[in-house]
Amino acid sequence: MSSRLTVLDFPRFKAERRPIVCVTAYDYTFARLLDDAGVDLLLVGDSLGMVVQGHDTTLPVTLDHMIYHTQAVVRGSRKAFVACDLPFGLCHRAPDVVLEASIRVLKESGAQAVKVEGGVPVAEAIRALTTRHIPVLAHVGLTPQSVHAFGGFKVQGRGEAADKVLADAIAVEQAGAFAVVLEGIPARLARKISERLTIPTIGIGAGPGCDGQVLVVYDLLGFYDGIKPKFVKRYLEGSQLVRQAVHQFADEVRNRSFPVDEHCFSE
Repeated sequence: MSSRLTVLDFPRFKAERRPIVCVTAYDYTFARLLDDAGVDLLLVGDSLGMVVQGHDTTLPVTLDHMIYHTQAVVRGSRKAFVACDLPFGLCHRAPDVVLEASIRVLKESGAQAVKVEGGVPVAEAIRALTTRHIPVLAHVGLTPQSVHAFGGFKVQGRGEAADKVLADAIAVEQAGAFAVVLEGIPARLARKISERLTIPTIGIGAGPGCDGQVLVVYDLLGFYDGIKPKFVKRYLEGSQLVRQAVHQFADEVRNRSFPVDEHCFSE
């Protein structure tokens, strides 16, 4: 059995210029498939609030929700590194609260790291975790937990705002994050940040200049019909295939062509 990747593999990937493959997943079945396909990093994102729970934003997701889904992903994977999002609100509280929540995540879910959204304002919280040997995956740029402050899911870091995103990225690196997600920022800025930092960058809507890329599994496979960001590439039209399969099942049930003898038990 192959050993699971560790936090020490990611700086090596950057040094070797080996792109990091990351997919956001939420359950055992998809985790198994993604792990077998060779994904490096499985991120259990609070995006589950939208693609699994049906909310308009990620904000309603709780710590208990995150732990529950991360447990399933950990059980379904053998080699991929697993990180769990800290949900909205936690990282704006005192560092000891963030620490206690992160300890719960690692102890109860089996994840190897937590993900923290935000830059300079949450650097103290990140440092409180990393100095206590809790690995942190940072996330700057378009941070979905700040959707109301941003006025929607909008590109960040254009024009003069580029300096703020760069400062955020530097701050989380200095606070001890082992890698950082760059979301929804101009490709030129993402490349500049990737060249400036010693830790790997993982892009989503940030262009090809990052050290890796991440997509939500439901977007990648075409299962989510809600928000359709420009940066998403669908590698499968999953929702169409599911509808076709279920429609066929329904027809066969109604015309009594399923089940047949091969699906039945003999006496």
